[in-house]
Amino acid sequence: MRARAWKPGIMAADPNAWYYCLTHRTVEHGAGCRGADRMGPYPDEAAARHALETARERTKVHDEADEEWDER
Repeated sequence: MRARAWKPGIMAADPNAWYYCLTHRTVEHGAGCRGADRMGPYPDEAAARHALETARERTKVHDEADEEWDER
């Protein structure tokens, strides 16, 4: 059996997971827009709905850690 070549952006979506589409600014369940245009997977709709807030919070925490590291 011949292995299939990897292609960027081609990935099967988890049919039970939730995603946040950056293009349409909507929550999607399972297959939807292409993977490069969305965030996830998330365990539930509420988590997907708050994807941007979660990303902002995580970025802030990591930026603060970087600043502390740079001060050493």
